[in-house]
This record gives sequence, structure tokens and C-alpha cells, in this order.
Amino acid sequence: MFHQVAQPLHYAEALLQRFSALARATQGDSLLGGLVEAAAQLSDCELSQLYLLDDSHTRLTLCAEWFDGQQLPREVASLPSDYDGEHLLQYCLCQNQVLSLSELDHSLHQTGFLPEAPRPWRSLLCIPLLNEQQQVNGLLLTASQQPRDIQGFAGSLGHLGNFVIAQLHLLQRLRAPQREARSVQAEPRPNLSGYGLTGDSPRMRSVYQLIGKVLHNPVSVLLTGETGTGKELVARAIHDFGLRRSQAFVVQNCASLPENLLESELFGYRKGAFTGAERDRKGLFDAAHGGTLFLDEIGDMPLSLQAKLLRVLQEGEVRPLGSTDTHKVDVRIVAATHRDLRALVEEGRFREDLFYRLSHFPIELPPLRERDQDILRLARHFADKASAFLQRDACRWSDRTLEQLASYAFPGNVRELKGLVERAVLLCEGDELLPEHFNLRQDSGAEDSSLNLRERMERVERNLLLDCLRKNRGNQSQAARVLGLPRRTLLYRMERLSISPADV
Repeated sequence: MFHQVAQPLHYAEALLQRFSALARATQGDSLLGGLVEAAAQLSDCELSQLYLLDDSHTRLTLCAEWFDGQQLPREVASLPSDYDGEHLLQYCLCQNQVLSLSELDHSLHQTGFLPEAPRPWRSLLCIPLLNEQQQVNGLLLTASQQPRDIQGFAGSLGHLGNFVIAQLHLLQRLRAPQREARSVQAEPRPNLSGYGLTGDSPRMRSVYQLIGKVLHNPVSVLLTGETGTGKELVARAIHDFGLRRSQAFVVQNCASLPENLLESELFGYRKGAFTGAERDRKGLFDAAHGGTLFLDEIGDMPLSLQAKLLRVLQEGEVRPLGSTDTHKVDVRIVAATHRDLRALVEEGRFREDLFYRLSHFPIELPPLRERDQDILRLARHFADKASAFLQRDACRWSDRTLEQLASYAFPGNVRELKGLVERAVLLCEGDELLPEHFNLRQDSGAEDSSLNLRERMERVERNLLLDCLRKNRGNQSQAARVLGLPRRTLLYRMERLSISPADV
């Protein structure tokens, strides 16, 4: 055994010998086993464990363990470990911080990941390990049954563990067939899962990469994009594949309630706060404590409530209506909007400080027209789900139907596609989906070559106005501001181009 402080020269020589031995390892098992053996012996600890994250960063697995002078067999050491309840491991992973405890208190710390021993574990060192992209890829842990300060080994063992991670990835690439290596290079590993979402287009792969960055980080997320692009599905994916997945996922649409009702819904109230408040009631922040609160259409939140939301984000405190006291809440905020928040800030309709607080990590969801590769895959997915719900056999697709769907612009995005497909499955009396089963807007099709220049210009103008009105949910005043027109002029053009509320 080597003591780093008492024998620095001997320790350095032993460390170099371990680096040299691990560099010669040609098998993954011997590489990982050699790391835990080296970590235990260099730190003079009875236990050493190596945990690695899977590709989706949702599962932590005990891959190698050295205990009481021997390496445990693979069938014992490779048992999966769901780290949702292991707060010490969570801390190291999420904060990317070394954890050192010289007096391990089992009444305060959860230590279910440590094996049973004749004597209680008294000291612990847990080190995050990084891959080539400097992302946390696993944990190296040592523990002793003696109360000791072993933090001094963190630097050298961390370098040794990072070296082994790099060697392991190198071995995997060298042993993989060339076609698999090309596939891994073309499609980053987090994209293979999709986090429960459907789509493999380049734009969606970029979204998957961004989702993977925030799964195990507590930052607030702002989802932007047109209406119908699936912002709530992405928010749920961030929750379901993150550390808070075992806690509540609470949804509130900020545009669906008047200001006074939305405030009481979010923050709760005390008995007597207003007429009808006959008892205390907890708000959605309390309901989402420990979990995630998804605030949809955040751009429609009144300014007075924006100030209270900012306090929750900054201080983690909530004050219910009718109360003078605040209390702490632990809630992750995922907000979404189809509006341009920066423009709202310039107009004085959205707080600038809240905008910068929410936009620490924005994720823009692409419209369906920019996901050409995903349209038919989504259509088949929705058709299969609708058929299963109706307890009927899956429908076949005619070539003409697929061609029409692939060339349609889908101004309503994925939500519109879902509605169209579900309606078509209901209308289909045979076993084949035909073009007549789909109610596609004709104004999105190709231009008629028989139209003269004026008629073509009117068609372009009509499509532009319709698109702007749909993005603003039929709000004519807002659409006029976006287009830079007086509202009266917009109404005149809508009448001249035969645009009715039903078209919007």
C-alpha cells in the first residue's frame, strides 16, 4: 500500500507503473478491473468501484468493483444501479464535483451503493470521470472503513480514470466493424434513442443533442418554435429521461387562465385571501416540488406574474396569496412559447430580466416543413396508434397519398399531421389510406400555371397573411404589428382576399 503524503516519491513511481500497466491492456474487462485495483491500492482503501453512464445518460451501471483485496466476479459487479435515489452519486454527476467525506454519517447519507462489510464505511471519495469531449461519463469511487481524509488522491486517481475511459473508447472503436464505426460517427449516440420522440432528420438530431446536454443539469430550459411542433413532448422527454423522472411533471398553460386565477393556481393561497378562499390551497409550484413545472405559452404571462416567477427562479421561494411568509421549493422550470420573446421585451410586454433568466438554454423546435425525412415516418406512427386505438388492422398507404403528404407544407406542423392522419383512419373503410381520406388545404399546393401575374401575387399575399394569422392564433392586432401594417389595412386586405376566421 502507498501513502501519497508520507511517501510522495514512492507514490509517484507506483502511479506511473499503473499508467504503464493499463496502457498495455488489450481487453475492456482487464482495463476496468485494473483501474479499480489500482485505485484501491494507491489510496489504501478496502473498496473501489467504477460506474459508467449509458449512451442516453439515464442509467448508471457498476462495471467493476475491487473489495477487500480481490475483484468481484463480473456477474456480481455488473449489476445495474439506478442512481435516482443515490444522492451522493447524483451530486458528483450533476455538479461535476469531487466528493470527499472523511466522516461518513449513515444517518445523513444514503449509502445503498456500498457493499455490506463487517465494519461500517467511514470515509468516501467519489471522482467524476470525463470522456474526450470533457463530458461526465462515469464515477470512480473509493471507500475505507477507517475515518480518513483521502481527498488528496482525487487529482491523480481522476487522471488515471480519465485515461482508462479514453483507452476503453479506443478499444471499442478498434474492435468495431468499419460500417459500425461510420454509423457511430455519422449519428452521435444520444440521437439513437430520440428520448422517446419520433424523427431522425438532421434538425431533430440537433434537438436530441441539446436535450442530452440538459438532462442532468438543473438549468431552466426555454422551448421555442411554431405552434404544433411538439414543445410539450420535448418538455416531458427532458423530465422523463432526467434526474427528476421519479417526481411530478406538472403542466400549466399561461394563456388559458385570467391573471388572478393563474396567480392562485401557480402560487397557491391561504384561507381568507379572497372571497371563496375557505381553506389553504397549495399551488402548482408546491405540487411540482422535486420535479418539473412546464409553463406553456410563457409569452402570454401577465407582467405582474412575471416578477413573481423571476423570484422563484432566482431565490427558489414562493409566497402564496394572502400570506406574508415565503417557503422554499425545488422545481425545474421548462418554459415554452411560439412568440418572439425578444420582440416582446422591446415592446415592454415581457420582462427583460426574466427573458435572460429563461433563455440560459434555449431549444428551438423545427417546423415540420423543415423535417422532410420525418413526415412519412410520423404519419405511419400516428396511423398505427390510431388503428390500435380503434382495434383494427393497420392500414396500407397508397403511393399517391404518400406523395401528397410529402409535398404538403403543414402550416399546423406535427399537430396538424396527427389530426389529419387520425381523421383519415376513421374515414378509411377499406385497408388502404387514399388521398380522398385527407383534407389537405389546396392553397398550399403548387401554383396553377394558368394564373396571370396579378392572380399569382394575390395568392402569395393570401398565403403570407394566413400564415401570420395562424402563427398569432387569429389575433389580428398582433398579426398587423408583425406585418408592419395598420389593423385597418389588414382587415381590408383580408376582405379583398376572401380570408375568413374559418380559414385561420
